[in-house]
Amino acid sequence: MIKFRINKIIKFLLLSDLVFWSGWGLISPIFAVFVVDRIQGGNEFIAGAAAAIYSGLLALLRVPMGLYLDGRSSQKADFAFTAAGLLIASFVSFGFIFATLPWHIYLLQGLHAVGLAMNFSGFSGLFTRNIDKGRESTEQGIDSTVVNIGAAAAALIGGWLVVSFGYGMVFVLVGSLGLLGTASLAFIWKDLDKRSSRGLYFSFKELIQKGGE
Repeated sequence: MIKFRINKIIKFLLLSDLVFWSGWGLISPIFAVFVVDRIQGGNEFIAGAAAAIYSGLLALLRVPMGLYLDGRSSQKADFAFTAAGLLIASFVSFGFIFATLPWHIYLLQGLHAVGLAMNFSGFSGLFTRNIDKGRESTEQGIDSTVVNIGAAAAALIGGWLVVSFGYGMVFVLVGSLGLLGTASLAFIWKDLDKRSSRGLYFSFKELIQKGGE
């Protein structure tokens, strides 16, 4: 049996990801149905446009935000973007409860893209700096696994929840799980300055020394 320890920061980053994406897994597979059912004049085009706004804006913001954080070289800045991004995305879920017009959906999808661009940029910095040396692929794989398992499990019950309790209740649950995922990050705040920058790096000095051996 393979056993190894995962450091505290990575553990809570994994937990945050699991809780947050499990929440969005409840509604993501049927979001287009929500647009058609609940938005005035809602149709397949509006659902597609909403998805395009989200994906396009996320793509445009991701690299500039990453460049900004790389310039800061601060784990506290990475943390702020990670938590603030989740918080924005969580409140977007509550906003969908009150959405009735296409422009409401477009605006909320834009805010959702901003929030997740912030989160992805900060999260990747925190995860890379604190990942356990020698376990980079494994811990990245664990993150992908927990996110997809959580989303898959949520997708199985998301439709049933909508039929049984309505969209409003599901969006409240999505937002609540998002806030819980955000809150779980508080447990790593005091530990951020205790760990040095880790991740994928090499030392020219070590490279030269090894070359002379």
